[in-house]
Amino acid sequence: MREAAFVKQNKEKWIAFEKAIASGSQTDPDALVDGYIQLTNDLAYAQTYYAESKTLLYLNSLASQAHQKIYKNKKESGNRIIKFWAKEFPLFFKQYHKTLLVTFLIFIAATAIGSLSAINDASFVRLILGDSYVNETLNNIAKGEPTAIYKGGSEIGTFLGITINNIRVGFLAFAFGVITSIGTVYILFSNGVMLGAFITFFYTKGVFFEANRQIWLHGTIEISVIIIAGCAGIIMGNSILFPKTFSRRISFMKGAKDGLKVVVSTIPFFIIAGFIEGFITRYATMPDWLAFFIIGGSLLLIVYYYIIYPILLNRKIHEGKIY
Repeated sequence: MREAAFVKQNKEKWIAFEKAIASGSQTDPDALVDGYIQLTNDLAYAQTYYAESKTLLYLNSLASQAHQKIYKNKKESGNRIIKFWAKEFPLFFKQYHKTLLVTFLIFIAATAIGSLSAINDASFVRLILGDSYVNETLNNIAKGEPTAIYKGGSEIGTFLGITINNIRVGFLAFAFGVITSIGTVYILFSNGVMLGAFITFFYTKGVFFEANRQIWLHGTIEISVIIIAGCAGIIMGNSILFPKTFSRRISFMKGAKDGLKVVVSTIPFFIIAGFIEGFITRYATMPDWLAFFIIGGSLLLIVYYYIIYPILLNRKIHEGKIY
């Protein structure tokens, strides 16, 4: 349909709705909501077929006014934050499972490259991890404590420092999406290569099991949410590269908003990972069963919340079991 025909067909309806918004309390609330639903449908159509037109600008403005009028007196529940993590985010994130899979595969590929490089070139580990860290770890291995580096510093200081740094890395992975997905892929790739070199270093020194038993206590959640933060960056980056039927500006705004939701969801998990590293990882003498219980529980928590739970929740919504 041509834009002129679209405007002619709906002009009277839009004017009537605009007057209804202006009349305030004199308008039937149900009629206002019905009009708002029709308006958003027209807005979606205009975004698809008349991007950057005056019609789209008008409908955007009208929809914004209507939204404020309808929701300005809506009371927020005291459990708003809980509701976000318990229902809103899982329902929202289901649509990005494929993006998460791609992000995961990129990170795994980078980890494999880092591991192979460390095996074939002894100097690669020093290049990636630095001489200071490698020398200190070699001394610890000689003393029979390959992960003694995690015992340094106070528990609270380590917890706060690690948590803040991990959140910084997560938001950096997201923020680099502003220069398209390539920026986030770079962050994922560099972290993946570092992880591969790090793990392989212990393997080449014959302490693979002892080291990994401690590293993955906190690393299971830490690495997982870095991948998820990378997914947030790719969501934003892809919105620039692949705007689909939207204008690039509108697509970017949506991608940035969706990506921000994803990266914000990782904050509690970064805090959990920091707590484990600050207060638990340092105890290398814990029984193997306890270490693997923590690692397995951490992995289950991430997989359930970001993959299984969104699928189950969406299924219940579609079946009408919850609203």
